[in-house]
Amino acid sequence: MTSQTGPIRVALADDQAVVRMGLRALIDREPGLEFAGEAADGAAALRLLGETRPDVLLLDVRMPGMDGIETLRAIAADPETSATRVIVVTTFEVDSYVFAALRAGASGFVLKDSAPEELVHAIRVVAAGEALLSPSVTRKVIGLFGRHDVTPVEGLDTLTPREREMVAWVATGRSNDEIAKELVISPDTVRTHVSRAMVKLHARDRAQLVVFAVRSGLTIP
Repeated sequence: MTSQTGPIRVALADDQAVVRMGLRALIDREPGLEFAGEAADGAAALRLLGETRPDVLLLDVRMPGMDGIETLRAIAADPETSATRVIVVTTFEVDSYVFAALRAGASGFVLKDSAPEELVHAIRVVAAGEALLSPSVTRKVIGLFGRHDVTPVEGLDTLTPREREMVAWVATGRSNDEIAKELVISPDTVRTHVSRAMVKLHARDRAQLVVFAVRSGLTIP
């Protein structure tokens, strides 16, 4: 987890003006958050990120022109914007975009009808370097895609058996504390193994570990 100093700067990208207005009002009134700008499409979002360098982007996946998936790929590919964490805002908990968004670099998902406190929590979690993936989302992602897209992941052979196990557990959507309880070990031990796996796999956050686990067909013992 990374440390956050100063307010968390949040940008928005959604083609619906009323959605942007509501999200901006939420960000403006929340202590510790700072509004960094808004965009109505993917191309405008990329320009906004290049100009303002926000910590977090709330991104709609269904936008005209450059959609959210294309936008995510462009963000991840550009060193000028890749540091921004992206939360995908979606209408459905799991749809055809979810795994594609994970592969493209999304750090988490929130539903458009989420309660305000859930959205604020999501922003804070992702800004701290964690992934926001509920167990229900990860279970469905693995169920939908895990058996159809098994491909080697670079660096997987460098993981110890314990690190491979931890990556598989991360892909269940559990936190370090929850994994520790399941395995009857300390959260610090889990954190150490997960961190080492992230370094070896060059994963920016836990969301990418989920992708690697799914792609590699890793499952918990």
